[in-house]
Amino acid sequence: MQFANPQEARDFLERHPEVRSIELMLIDANGIPRGKLLHRDELLAIYEHGRPLPSSILSLTIQGEDVEESGLVWEVADADCWTYPIPGSLCLQPWRAVPTGQLQVSMHPTEGLPATPGDPRHVLVRAIEALKADGYHPVMAVELEFYLLDKTRDACGRPQPALQMNGVRPQAPQVYGVYELEQLQPFLDDLYAACEAQGLPVRTAISEYAPGQLELTLEHRFDALQAVDEGVRYKRLVKGVANKHGLQACFMAKPFGDQAGSGLHMHVSLADADGNNLMASEDPQGTPLLKYAIGGMMATLDDALAIFCPNANSFRRFQANSYAPLAKSWGVNNRTVSFRVPGGPAKSRHVEHRICGADANPYLAAAAILAGIHKGIRERIDPCQAIIGNGYQQARETLPTDWLTALRALENSAWAKQTLGEEFLKVFLAIKWAEYRQFMGEVGEQDWRWYLSHA
Repeated sequence: MQFANPQEARDFLERHPEVRSIELMLIDANGIPRGKLLHRDELLAIYEHGRPLPSSILSLTIQGEDVEESGLVWEVADADCWTYPIPGSLCLQPWRAVPTGQLQVSMHPTEGLPATPGDPRHVLVRAIEALKADGYHPVMAVELEFYLLDKTRDACGRPQPALQMNGVRPQAPQVYGVYELEQLQPFLDDLYAACEAQGLPVRTAISEYAPGQLELTLEHRFDALQAVDEGVRYKRLVKGVANKHGLQACFMAKPFGDQAGSGLHMHVSLADADGNNLMASEDPQGTPLLKYAIGGMMATLDDALAIFCPNANSFRRFQANSYAPLAKSWGVNNRTVSFRVPGGPAKSRHVEHRICGADANPYLAAAAILAGIHKGIRERIDPCQAIIGNGYQQARETLPTDWLTALRALENSAWAKQTLGEEFLKVFLAIKWAEYRQFMGEVGEQDWRWYLSHA
């Protein structure tokens, strides 16, 4: 694994004498940035010698609690594990009131032990390297939907969409509404400026299919790892800019029962070493390679569903006629299927993977997608006929729609152990089982509303 040259730190410090603090972040199994706020004088040493972080930092639930069953807490004495900077990740956080830098780190393959296997970025690196060893270079783009909410709740204590510039709170979806984007201009202006400052290739903004729901697209990258790194940093940036505006950016898969869920759509194709798209074809259905890739993703979908949909709330997103897929299906220019081949020029032919909720860890989602594609190519798996028309009505094999079934499938998957790593799965499943037990043990408003007087 490549780590950054110390000259990167020297150049940054010289360019930005105003910066006094650096946010050091490592992405955990849930996709949450964890780390420390450091003084500028500590930056160069991180590049030269690494920075220790406790092994338990990769054993945390979504609530930030240790999971002893992960093997990364007491049995290894919560040991210090060395992290090193990821090249190109040092940048400014323009949304901060005081000039602040940002640096993403990853566990060192050997100095980071025993926590290294729990680093989700390493899982993606292995999946990419396996494809490259067979001559395939994955090209990817990350597409995240999110809600922009007020920090204050409504009179019933529920989250609510952010007020627009005109003082009106949106009530209707107004999908693709340009007026709705105009009403969010101060937020979007700061978001685009922050993306430019961090070198993130953010392009089109869309008002999505719910009040307060947005999507901004990121460009495809020939380097799939770079694409996912940028997706992770973009999510951090959106939350930061929203916070600056007194708002909350929400990446829950289904924050409102009566509104559209938020997805993480992963766009992927395979290229040769010179960047030529191996899926390019005048045929809208693409090349045999593209179809084998879809076949592999279908064949591994049940096993990987707990990666794509890692939380209890993730499964609330799967509803008919909601733009969230329900079945192992594919089609051309069809948003009712799980694996969509977009239209466009022959050279742009690729697959849009539409299963993940916006709450998925992009590193793990991308790794599972690429491992599934690799299986499909190696075994020449036929995805069967493409769906034409309404995929909800033609679903042949629907997805499991509950967290427990998905976790059991991942736990029992020989494919996942081989391709994602047995040591990583031990950590990930320990975290998720701990979350499952805690979630199911919590009694709340819905229980009281349903059962308090009637059971």
